Amino acid sequence: MRIAESELIINDDGSVFHIHLRPDELADNVILVGDPGRVDMVAEYLEDREFRHSSREFVSVTGKYRGVRVTVLSTGIGTDNIDIVMNELDALANIDFSTREVRPVKKSLNILRIGTSGAVQPDIPIGSFVFSHISIGCDGLLNWYADRDSITVPGIEDAFKAHVGWDRHLPDPYFVHAGEDMCRRFEDCTVKGMTVSASGFYGPQGRVLRMPLAMPDMVEKFETFRFDGWRITNFEMEGSAIAGIAAHLGHNAGTVCAIIANRHSKDSNPDYKPIVRSLVELSLARITGA
Repeated sequence: MRIAESELIINDDGSVFHIHLRPDELADNVILVGDPGRVDMVAEYLEDREFRHSSREFVSVTGKYRGVRVTVLSTGIGTDNIDIVMNELDALANIDFSTREVRPVKKSLNILRIGTSGAVQPDIPIGSFVFSHISIGCDGLLNWYADRDSITVPGIEDAFKAHVGWDRHLPDPYFVHAGEDMCRRFEDCTVKGMTVSASGFYGPQGRVLRMPLAMPDMVEKFETFRFDGWRITNFEMEGSAIAGIAAHLGHNAGTVCAIIANRHSKDSNPDYKPIVRSLVELSLARITGA
């Protein structure tokens, strides 16, 4: 079936609408970062760099890490941007731009988000790395797609809502596993995480400035939630959409974060760039197997 021009917008140069990549420019290994400025930091480790594109918050570079081709792409902040990025990455991999038809043989990309995060549990120190084996979507994005229950973790959603006292005005949360292979790559070097992807930085993560919260004890309830051996480890803002869309489309994806704050102890480290750089080095090695 041909996909209409209004549904998949292709630029005059043959690139996909928002992220401005052409199909031939996309590597099978993709690193996502939120901050456009972080793309150049990751690209420092790449040889044979082919280009550097910039469009809005979407900056991209493709090169090679120890002989393995890698694309680095910034997403900006939030799951709404991830909806754009993940759908356009899949389009580059699995839709023929000349015919506007889905390719009969599907490609599975390795997609890894490298981010920063605040820990919820007191025993997760600043400077540690958390890999999100399960992501909790508090943003509602996946609810817009059919069959969301086919890829979510059964039973845990209702237990979570009951424990937290989930406000009826909020979208239903969803729980999604990261790709099994991506989990294995980070098993021995990260904290095993169940991560909340919040729809904002302040109220949705329990921060109070001048507006009171709908669930004032939310962070404490997150900290004490337990289900089948799992506990909530940290906050970030994009991983649930990456895990959910990847599960729907058959990509091997996950999120790994450097812990730069602890919400329990109320500590933070604003000088976190060396921590992130160490995580970048680890992530490049693990995603490429180099």
